[in-house]
Amino acid sequence: MEASHSIAAAIRAMPKIELHRHLEGSWRLKSLSSIAREYCLPIDNYDIETIRPHVQIMPAEPRTWENFLGKFRFLRQFFRSETIIKRVTREVIADAAADNIKYMELRFTPQALNNVMRCEYGEVVHWVCTASQAAAVEHNIQVRLIVSMNRHEEVSIGEAVLDAALAHRDHGVVAIDLAGQEAIYPAAPFSALFQRAKREGMYITVHAGEWAGANSIYEALDLLGADRVGHGIRAVESPALMDSLVERGAALEVCPTSNVDSGVVPSLAEHPLPTLYQRGIYTTINTDDPLISNINLSDQLIQLVEHTSLTLDDLKQHQLVASRVVFLPPHERALLVTQFEQWFS
Repeated sequence: MEASHSIAAAIRAMPKIELHRHLEGSWRLKSLSSIAREYCLPIDNYDIETIRPHVQIMPAEPRTWENFLGKFRFLRQFFRSETIIKRVTREVIADAAADNIKYMELRFTPQALNNVMRCEYGEVVHWVCTASQAAAVEHNIQVRLIVSMNRHEEVSIGEAVLDAALAHRDHGVVAIDLAGQEAIYPAAPFSALFQRAKREGMYITVHAGEWAGANSIYEALDLLGADRVGHGIRAVESPALMDSLVERGAALEVCPTSNVDSGVVPSLAEHPLPTLYQRGIYTTINTDDPLISNINLSDQLIQLVEHTSLTLDDLKQHQLVASRVVFLPPHERALLVTQFEQWFS
């Protein structure tokens, strides 16, 4: 059922929060085209429609995790300079502000941004921090940063990434994240590293319960000390885990269209978000990778009204929940909660 014009307009105008968005999956196609041309990248030609199938899930493509992650492998070749990294950071934040997002936690993986340049991780983190702070002021949006590492890479890379993140806590970095294929690569090797991050006062979020089941979520919570879980939708397979999530107050960063595009669920109509939400679990709604899924956050919310049982009031409740689980100091979080409560009153 198509959302009415008035509901779609209300969603686009609604103040929003995004807690799970990857910088690497948020490029503008126009920027990719101009960078490909400037650096003579090995692509058939540099027009947008030639690049699109390499970086976006197309209608006839298989919905598999291999195909989904393959888009990132193509995108890694574009991160070739400080100027490019700052450019994409500024553009991601400008696009979020244009979608009426008032607070965003933008995550990025220094190793992915450093695939071509091979410089110090601290430099990469510094460039993202600098561009983020300037763009947030320019576009009147609050932005905090989450620094990610990958399960399939050496723990020593994660240690260097954590050091860089800790060095930039005063420049907008608030958390670390473990990403990657949790069905193949367990979280356990990173346990000591994440425990150290927790002792140092960093917030923790972990990709889990997307391509693997309940056990990966327990790993995230119990071994890595996750404050929030990235995706986490396969908690629906375990009533005991759902009860535990409610008791712990652990929030899920749900990315519905991304879950369809990566083959985790067959369609939005069959997505478990409404079930998790009705169970009393803290669920938030996010895009994951706007470029790859060809959506912004408003699009995502509109699609949920069209294809699930969620209503406009439910979407507002999700924004209020998000305001309560942001990675901010308690007094700053309280101010954000109050602001959203006033907007939705």
